[in-house]
Amino acid sequence: MRWVALAAMALPENETRLDEATLAQLLASGAWRRDGNAITRTFTFKGFKGAIAFVNRTAEAANEANHHPDIHIENYRTVRIVLTTHATHAISDADVDLARRIDELA
Repeated sequence: MRWVALAAMALPENETRLDEATLAQLLASGAWRRDGNAITRTFTFKGFKGAIAFVNRTAEAANEANHHPDIHIENYRTVRIVLTTHATHAISDADVDLARRIDELA
C-alpha cells in the first residue's frame, strides 16, 4: 500500500473557530440538536420530489460555502442533515452558518 503525504493546507478561519453563543442560539430554536461533534436536523416533506429538491438546494448552498454536510434521505420524504467540520472533527462557525442557510432553504 502506498501512502501519499499531503501538504498541510490552511483552513478558512470560520472552520477553526466556534462562537458558542451563536451555536447556543441556533440550538435554542429546537430544530437543530447537538450530537457529539456535529449538529443535526431532520426535515420532512410532502413527498420524494420535495425532499430531493431540498437536497439539491442544500447541495448548491454547500458548494457556495465550500462546506459540505452529510445528507441522508430516509423514508423517501425525510432528509437528515449532519454538519461537522471534518478537518477539525468539531463544530465550527462554518457549520452554524450553513445550518442557518439551510433553514432558509427549507
